[in-house]
Amino acid sequence: MKNRTIAGSIGSEIRRRILDGRYPAGSQLRQDGLATEFGASRIPVREALFQLEAEGLVRIHPHRGATVAPLSPADAAEALELRGTLEPRLLSLSAPRLTAEDFARADALLEDYAAALRDGATARWGALNTDLHLLLYGQAERPRALALVGSLLAECDRYTRLQLSTDNAELERADREHREIVRLCRNGHVSAACALLTDHIDHVAAALMAFLGETSGLTKSAGIV
Repeated sequence: MKNRTIAGSIGSEIRRRILDGRYPAGSQLRQDGLATEFGASRIPVREALFQLEAEGLVRIHPHRGATVAPLSPADAAEALELRGTLEPRLLSLSAPRLTAEDFARADALLEDYAAALRDGATARWGALNTDLHLLLYGQAERPRALALVGSLLAECDRYTRLQLSTDNAELERADREHREIVRLCRNGHVSAACALLTDHIDHVAAALMAFLGETSGLTKSAGIV
C-alpha cells in the first residue's frame, strides 16, 4: 500500500512535468535518476511509469527503458473517438443521480475555470476540465469506464494545451458549453445534456485535428509523428 501511495505521488509529478513541457516528447525517463530525485526505490518509480504508459503519456521499450510518448495526431483522434463513445454514456447514467453537493462542486469548478480563463492559465484549465468531466460522470457507477476516461482526458490534455495556448476563443466556447451541460443536467434534461456533450467532444476533435494539420514546425519541436 505504501509503494502504491508513493507511486501515485511520483506519477502525478511526472505527469505534470510531461503536460507542462518540462519533459518533452522523446525524453528519456531513467528509473535510477527518478528514484534518486524522489527519494524512493525503483519499485514505485516503475509502477508510476507503467501507469503513465497506460495513460498514453509514456512508452516503455524493452532494453531501452521509458521515454515520453511522442505527440501523434492519430493517437489524439483515437482518444477523442473513444471519449465521444464513453462520455455521453457515462453522463446518461450519472446525471440523474447527481446530488446538490455535486452541482455545488461543479459550480465551483466553473468559477475556477473562468478565473483561469481571465488569467490565461491554460495549464490550470486542463486540470479543471478533467475534474469537471469526471465529476459529471462520477455517479454512473462504472469505475473502470471512469478510469479509462480519466486516462483519455490526461492524454488529450497534451494536445489541447498546444492548441489552446494560441486560441482563446476555444477556451471561451468550452466554458459556455460546460456551463450549459451543467445547467441541463441540473434541470433534468439529460438527453439534451448528452447531445451537447457529444457535440462538444466532436468540436474539440475537429478543431484539434485542424490545428495539428495546419501548424508548421511542430513535428520537430514537439515530437509529433
